[in-house]
Amino acid sequence: MGHVDLLVWGISIAVICGFFFFDFYSHVKHAHVPSMREAGFWSIFYIVIAVLFMVGLGFFWNWDQAGDFITGYATEKALSVDNLFVFLLMMTSFQVPKIAQQKVLLIGIAIALVLRTVFIIAGAWVLESWAWVFYIFGAWLLFMAVRQFIDSFDDSDPEMPGWVAHLRKFIRTSEHYNDDKWTVVENGKKLFTPLFLVIVALGMTDLLFALDSIPAIFGITQEPYLVFMANAFALLGLRQLYFLLDGLLSRLVYLDLGLAFILGFIGVKLVFHALHVNEVPFINGGEPVMWVPEIPTWFSLIFIFGTLVIATFASIIYAKGREEGRAQLQQEIDADEAEDGSVEAEVAGSGSGSVQAAGDAAGTDAPAADAVGTDVDGAGTAAEPGAKADAAAEDERREEFGPYVQRDFDEDRRRP
Repeated sequence: MGHVDLLVWGISIAVICGFFFFDFYSHVKHAHVPSMREAGFWSIFYIVIAVLFMVGLGFFWNWDQAGDFITGYATEKALSVDNLFVFLLMMTSFQVPKIAQQKVLLIGIAIALVLRTVFIIAGAWVLESWAWVFYIFGAWLLFMAVRQFIDSFDDSDPEMPGWVAHLRKFIRTSEHYNDDKWTVVENGKKLFTPLFLVIVALGMTDLLFALDSIPAIFGITQEPYLVFMANAFALLGLRQLYFLLDGLLSRLVYLDLGLAFILGFIGVKLVFHALHVNEVPFINGGEPVMWVPEIPTWFSLIFIFGTLVIATFASIIYAKGREEGRAQLQQEIDADEAEDGSVEAEVAGSGSGSVQAAGDAAGTDAPAADAVGTDVDGAGTAAEPGAKADAAAEDERREEFGPYVQRDFDEDRRRP
């Protein structure tokens, strides 16, 4: 396949399968909820393995191919992080127990890699046979970039894909989970648990995600081996990344916007490449458009990594400002409530003292009681302008910090 011997393909696939088996028997077989330390260590481990693979490509093949691999890997990794939002939604919707989530993710990811491999082989064959397909891939990525850009400004809750609900009609499952087991016996019948349904849903969902990720990486390199290895390494650490970023995903508010620019860039790159190898009769008479530049690997690498860095730091700055605004608003609200409480206590104390004095003098001086009522009413009337001023000031603070706080509250509500 491509420029790589079948022996190298076989060894590489065996190594990837070995990592999956290692992952299963060392972490997933004995069901547990991974700690942040465990998830962080293994996430870094698989990133280091990918970097070492890139170095190996540079020494044993060439550094251009190594650059293509690491660029494709970064793109696939970024798109995979975006996919975790939907994975999190599915886990929450299906109420998957924490202790079973590792098994669900690992098996779902393994299924996704198998399905992606089919896509990669088919895509490589199609592109090698018909160069004009690059136009279709480029146009598709530009369309996806525009849709991603629009969706990045949508603060509504993500929705479960409609086809997931229809799976229940075809896959009969029990109503309850059986720890992390696949089956359960109910009324003498052996049924799948909802765990099986979730695994199928995750695998199919990732297949849909491949409709933009596979064309994207073909825009970086057309070597099937590099496309496969970049996808494999990106998916290998996805399970650990899920637990590491659980609860932090809502902070990456500009990731979608960054991915929109990346998809748009790769779409343009694909169109440029299509023009450079043009065979379409009605474009330049079927001849290649040689004045169109081929975007070099080093520029793609800088653009993609730079976009991800900017999106990440912008998200961090936004989250920091949101938290500071929320804290400041809460402090001022607490101070206002404390001040209002002291005013009410002072008014109540003054009123009760006047009433007591009026009671003592009730037998001899009845008009004093009327005077007390007048004093209390006067105090209440005098307090009204101050309360209105406090309310107006609070409204101004809410208007200033409201965007930070409201979005934070919405994300807290969506977080399981």
